[in-house]
Amino acid sequence: MYEQSTPHRPHDFTGGLSRREAGDFTTDKRVLALVGMAVVVGSGGAFAAWVLVGLISLVTSLVWFGRFSIAATSLADAPRSVWMVAIPILGGLVIGLMARFGSKKIRGHGIPEAIETILIGGSRMSPKVAILKPLSSAISIGTGGPFGAEGPIIMTGGAIGSLFAQCFHLSSAERKTLLVAGAAAGMTAIFGSPIAAVMLAVELLLFEWKPRSFIPVAIAACVSICWRPFLFQAGPLFPKQFHMDLPWWGIAFCAAMGIIAGLQSGLLTTMLYKIEDLFEALPIHWMWCPAIGGLIIGLGGLIEPRALGVGYDIIEGLLNSTLLPSAVLAVLLVKAFIWLVALSSGTSGGVLAPLLIFGGALGWLVGLVLPGDPGFWALLGMAAMMGGTMRAPLTGTFFAVELTGDVSMLVPLLAATVAAYVVTVLLLRRSILTEKIARRGQHITREYGIDPFELTRAREIMIKEVDTLAASMTVGNACAFFATPARTHRVYPVVDGSGVLKGLVSGSDALRWQDAAAFSDQRLDDMVSDASIPAAHPDDTVGYVADLMLTTGSGRIPIVDPQTAKLHGLIARKDLLRLRSTLRATETERRPFLGPRRANDERMLTLENSEAAASQTNNPHRLGKEFPTD
Repeated sequence: MYEQSTPHRPHDFTGGLSRREAGDFTTDKRVLALVGMAVVVGSGGAFAAWVLVGLISLVTSLVWFGRFSIAATSLADAPRSVWMVAIPILGGLVIGLMARFGSKKIRGHGIPEAIETILIGGSRMSPKVAILKPLSSAISIGTGGPFGAEGPIIMTGGAIGSLFAQCFHLSSAERKTLLVAGAAAGMTAIFGSPIAAVMLAVELLLFEWKPRSFIPVAIAACVSICWRPFLFQAGPLFPKQFHMDLPWWGIAFCAAMGIIAGLQSGLLTTMLYKIEDLFEALPIHWMWCPAIGGLIIGLGGLIEPRALGVGYDIIEGLLNSTLLPSAVLAVLLVKAFIWLVALSSGTSGGVLAPLLIFGGALGWLVGLVLPGDPGFWALLGMAAMMGGTMRAPLTGTFFAVELTGDVSMLVPLLAATVAAYVVTVLLLRRSILTEKIARRGQHITREYGIDPFELTRAREIMIKEVDTLAASMTVGNACAFFATPARTHRVYPVVDGSGVLKGLVSGSDALRWQDAAAFSDQRLDDMVSDASIPAAHPDDTVGYVADLMLTTGSGRIPIVDPQTAKLHGLIARKDLLRLRSTLRATETERRPFLGPRRANDERMLTLENSEAAASQTNNPHRLGKEFPTD
């Protein structure tokens, strides 16, 4: 039976669940193992990016110019002929066959698929995706698809991280960390943007901000940027110093540029899924849809060849203002249209580079009537378009800075991306990324917050006056009690004369004892065992109490003093649910604390407290009585 406690032997009724020490973070030394793995994954992501870029260049050179080369090639000089229409059609046909007989996960721009794998797939990707995704993207972009390489490399880098993680005994959360580390490494290698890649991980992929995940992802991005000079180039992808000296009121123009980009983002997102609905309504198998998208790509190429392919040369031309207004307008209209149709058709390719071009082209055109270099406004349009469309304003801000290397642009960029973010959040329920996931029946939220279960202590929600049974009560009397209307609960704590918890008795125990007449005269403290009591301490978090309920299968957890084991209170499942109501109140209840309305609100608050006190009178736990022994 239970032994009286002493200050030197604290009681710890945990039901087998380990109690963690209170602190700011839950991360432990296991993160060091993830850091070591992140070094490998970061290197793998960087080399995967190099392979993908080389494949895109190889396919582009072969199909358009008939030469074997992995050097970067622009399609601005591609000859206008019937082959300009035929090549994208053939590329779309190949992708449709790969998706149907290979894996449907290669369709689309990659980021929604990565999010889906993280949230509902246990962060497990297949080797097939790791091979087919970069290959299909290289064919799509190389045959003229107006896409970027970042979405495919996020999917490919993520697959490398996931496959590597699956070789070890890791949890789903740890696999997610390495998956995202691979994705961030791939993006870093292509764009030379480690900070933006880490912010993309935080804002889009991790769905948390914990040292356990943040540190390995940051390490992988740092490893990737170290490989980049050997694989691609050193320094920013589009080096440019604007030296823009805006007046104090110039920030308003930056925000206005963000609002324009936000409206553009909302329009493109809406049109994308409207066109996707049209493709789904076609009376043909989805395998043929990429070929139809390829037809539109080819026709668009006849109008403006520079609209084909990734278009990094267009981005460079916008930033350096080396393009004519008519060419910028043509690229904007043609590339936007063929991108919408091609992506809606279910082909493979990324959205980031096209978004940069769309936002940059519109920003450049608007910049013709604004003070300063149009390239400055083009960069703001790029960042705002990215931040608003992907709902990642910090990523858009840092990405633009790292693309150009111009740190002085931070404040204007932040104003533009936040303004675009405000517009898209208010106009659209979901982003271009999460809408695709929602259409598959998976609705997600991207708002972070402190878990109220980890913020609240057991003493704050426990019932302090608990109905108990005396340890000296006989089994016969206990059985009789459970058969009377006086019983209001399924489970009762058993305490001795000093209030020390001895065990728990339930209605099922009483039913079992009724069939054993030999137990009738025995005392309850002879029948219950303190060893099996799932109990918590007043300073334990509510999260720990909830875990204790799940581990032990108990719906009521006694709260005891850690030194004396005296019963202080009890927490039931409904007490946990009240936290949800409290959290909602912080979002919905509004009242002033200063001004003429304060006195009236205080009277209302007093009335509410009185009503709450009255409701406690009817609380079955409130009596705090100990049922007699006889």
